[in-house]
Amino acid sequence: MTLLVTGATGYLGSELLRRTDAVGVASADVDIRDAVAVGALFERLRPQAVIHTAYRRDDRATTLDGAVNVAAAAAGARLVHLSTDVVFDGEKGAPYVEEDEPTPLTEYGRAKADAERAVLAEHPGALVVRTSLIYGEARPGPQELLAADPDATFFTDEVRCPIQVGDLADALIELAATDLSGVLHVAGADRLSRHEFAELLVGRAVRAASTADAGVVRPRDCSLAIDRARGLLRTRLRGAREVLEP
Repeated sequence: MTLLVTGATGYLGSELLRRTDAVGVASADVDIRDAVAVGALFERLRPQAVIHTAYRRDDRATTLDGAVNVAAAAAGARLVHLSTDVVFDGEKGAPYVEEDEPTPLTEYGRAKADAERAVLAEHPGALVVRTSLIYGEARPGPQELLAADPDATFFTDEVRCPIQVGDLADALIELAATDLSGVLHVAGADRLSRHEFAELLVGRAVRAASTADAGVVRPRDCSLAIDRARGLLRTRLRGAREVLEP
């Protein structure tokens, strides 16, 4: 199977390349906002499967329009599209299941929610995988670097389900070989506050605050229910405590 990974130089994309013989595409290779360029790339490579990880948190065009361009070019190929837990507002009071309607609070969350809908409309056979905070590569990633910053403050009331990058990569590789479509939640087994997670990453106390104290509006509890994924995957979706505690 010829597998194409977009966002190949990113934290997840580079891990996918390490674990497969996939072809990787980075922003230096093609601007995914350019539909013609994306179409030409796919015509040249003719991938049988695509794992689309490319996005830019501060660029709606890359996150949304780029995803649509990839979905259109991937017609006839298997497509796994990466999304996020922050398509939800965090007010449900229980882990979100795949059928829950996105209710994003942030611009990034809105772009990712819009991308989900647009990708499934353009490529009905696609699988949208919602995930959470990613950590655990050999090189320090965004979560590790932030946790190591002595001036950073971490919220005690913002809850996520962090996933080890290798676990997520293995799950995506499995899913790329299936014909599962729609939406699937693939995240870690533990529900942790950002504060708890940061302390696990660095093994020491870090600064704590609440979102109310900080005066910010953020999704409070974007926990993802992963029962469906656990029933489908051989890959075990470990919790951060299992991975990080001594």
